[in-house]
Amino acid sequence: MKLILAILSNDDSPAASNALNKNGFQVTKLATTGGFLRAGNTNLIVGCEDEKVQDAINIIGEYSSKRTEIVPSTASYDIGRYASFPVEVQVGGATIFVLNVEQFVKL
Repeated sequence: MKLILAILSNDDSPAASNALNKNGFQVTKLATTGGFLRAGNTNLIVGCEDEKVQDAINIIGEYSSKRTEIVPSTASYDIGRYASFPVEVQVGGATIFVLNVEQFVKL
């Protein structure tokens, strides 16, 4: 048995979790905030049998699109002088961890 932890953009998580559910995966969602962009993320937690891991990864990948966004950034030029300027960053996609499950207990 495996435990899949997938970190997705809040924009992508509803479609990804719905698709996982429609394909027989049970999903737990946790809201998180990323440290770099301070933007909302969703962590999807999926437990599944070893042979279904790639199916789950494919579904998550299908609904996790990468895109470019312009975000404000601040730079310091001198003591007490700051300038704000837009920076183009790539957001979206998914970061997926697959962990071995040594024991599963349902009480």
